[in-house]
Amino acid sequence: MQLLHRDERCQRLAALPGVGPLTATAVVAAVGNARDFKSRRELAAYLGLVPRHRASGGRTVMLGISKRGDSYLQTLLVHGARAAMRNLERRRDPRSVWADRLKMRRGTNIATVALANKNARVIWVLLTRGDKYCAALHPAPIPRRA
Repeated sequence: MQLLHRDERCQRLAALPGVGPLTATAVVAAVGNARDFKSRRELAAYLGLVPRHRASGGRTVMLGISKRGDSYLQTLLVHGARAAMRNLERRRDPRSVWADRLKMRRGTNIATVALANKNARVIWVLLTRGDKYCAALHPAPIPRRA
């Protein structure tokens, strides 16, 4: 907990919905400033949060996420995303609206892993650019389908 209060990078990561103090400190300890990864997708792949795919003859089949990557950070991010998914109905920022629509379309588990993947990509941006996370508010509430 002391690292969270002393390290400015951990504080920036902990502001992200679905990333708590444990996840923020673990990511900073494992990844550092994330400049070793050339893209957001590369960090997500390192954490094992991108789908496996098979391609043959111009046909690509997307499979589930692989068991490769850092399983500890992968678990932390997925469980954090699962906690964030419980509060989607109350939030109206574009990220929550996207996750809620995905949950209705594809199911809770797929939407949870997709949100964890998105969190990993946002983490890369926060660590490489030094930005602070701020959720832009959606201009008007979007009606939910029953």
